[in-house]
Amino acid sequence: MFNTGSAQLPKPSLGSWMVYGLGSLNQNMPGFISLNGNADWRQCAFLPGMYQGCNVQYRSTIKAEEILANIRSEFSTQERQRRQIDFAKSLNIGHMAQLQKDVQLESRIEAFETAFKMQTEATDAFDIKKEPQAVHELYGTGQEAAKMIVARRLVERGVRFVQVQVGGYDHHTDIKGSMTRTAGNYDQAFSALLTDLKQKGLLDSTLVIWGGEFGRTVTAGGGAGLPGRDHNGKAFSVWMAGGGVKGGQRYGETDETGGRVAKDPVHMHDFHATILALMGFDHTKLTYNYNGREFRLTDNFGNVIKDVIA
Repeated sequence: MFNTGSAQLPKPSLGSWMVYGLGSLNQNMPGFISLNGNADWRQCAFLPGMYQGCNVQYRSTIKAEEILANIRSEFSTQERQRRQIDFAKSLNIGHMAQLQKDVQLESRIEAFETAFKMQTEATDAFDIKKEPQAVHELYGTGQEAAKMIVARRLVERGVRFVQVQVGGYDHHTDIKGSMTRTAGNYDQAFSALLTDLKQKGLLDSTLVIWGGEFGRTVTAGGGAGLPGRDHNGKAFSVWMAGGGVKGGQRYGETDETGGRVAKDPVHMHDFHATILALMGFDHTKLTYNYNGREFRLTDNFGNVIKDVIA
């Protein structure tokens, strides 16, 4: 629901809609890259396959040239690969000429081309060793810091939508120790990303969104003397920065115990409508015709929360 606007039907993810609407700034890289995470979060569903999120199982301990498996042939020169791809493309185009429009085949042709172009640029984007020592000190150490550096490097290279999966917040026991540890792992890296984007003049044009898909109960329990908190779907928070957001404010309130929303509720469709508005779209007009119907990210719902827009 958080990523696609639907908890039932397979629908395109937010990132896929974004690349569909905005196009690509870099023809040598995918428009949507996910660093780890579930396949459902990056699916393009009925949108053409070129808008599918490209998943990268990133770890800073892996050599940059090995992060994207099979991106470079061990047996052919780049010139020979170019000829092979051109030949395969000509065969595929001839095949399509004998058929009706084949979206899947078109997407495969596009995928081959993008993969070839990625050989040099993608490897460079994931090589954070090229960053100066001051940047590493700003972000800190660990995988969380490395992912945030990569995210900024991808944004610099024109990748439209970067999704980074982080975890460790499911604290059913030992909330005090667990939250201190988890927040400590992420705090420096997240704040460094905002600082770095601002210093490079990218924050105004980059919308940063952080959040999970549900909250936690306001009461603690369990854990045999080290209590934690359970799942709460009635109230949770996200934060946004840059990209046209009016900073330094909060929107919405919970009740006196923080258990459920009491004022200015924001449905997921409202949240998506607002994100699209920040990216310059009217969410009711960014549509795709599938199976005889115009589909959109917000389905038939959603109101833009104008108070959060600068």
